[in-house]
Order: sequence, then C-alpha cells, then structure tokens
Amino acid sequence: QVQLVESGGGLVQPGGSLTLSCVASGSSLGISAMSWYRQAPGKQRELVAGIAKGGTADYGDSVKGRFTISRDNAKKMIHLQMNTLKAEDTAVYYCNAFIQGMNWVWREYWGQGTQVTVSS
Repeated sequence: QVQLVESGGGLVQPGGSLTLSCVASGSSLGISAMSWYRQAPGKQRELVAGIAKGGTADYGDSVKGRFTISRDNAKKMIHLQMNTLKAEDTAVYYCNAFIQGMNWVWREYWGQGTQVTVSS
C-alpha cells in the first residue's frame, strides 16, 4: 500500500519562507511525475509546481521566481521551497503523484493536504 504524506505547513508572516515535503511511503515499483497543488477557500484547486522523474520542473505563473520544487528519487520524496510568501499563497497544499504499485498498475495518488497560512 502506498501513501503520500505531506509535512512542513504552518503559519508564516508575509515575506517569510516555508519548505513543504512529501514522501511516498510504502512499497512501489516506480514513481513518475510528482507535483504540488493548492486550494484556497472558495477557489478551484490549482497547480503550483510539477516535476518529472528526470528533474524537469514547471511552475504556475503566480509562483515563478519565488517557489522551487525538487525531488529525491532515492528517498521517494519531493520538496517545495517557498520564499517571499504572500497572503494570497494561503491555502491547503496537496502532494500529487503517479505511482506504480506492487501489482504493476499505475494510478494517481493524493496526499491529505497541509495548511499554509501567510498572515501577520
């Protein structure tokens, strides 16, 4: 059984920084693209950043230049370094991944979400 587990959320002041982490726990045969999404109250879930297995990354326009996504394939983990945080970054952040289970079947997984609140 595979689970995505996020950590690192919390309360931070505007202009501050936070780093989120997500680990794919349990046994798996492979992990393809991994990404971070976020959802603020009353809004649609949106892509924040994604990263391919080989390391190619892409970002949403609102976070380009401020956020950096990275991955460690050996640890089955991704990180999101968030700098110069703004109030509009406040949201629940979700980890997403496509994972091949021990039954050889690929499927999409979502983490439980971690709250990021940017406020003074």
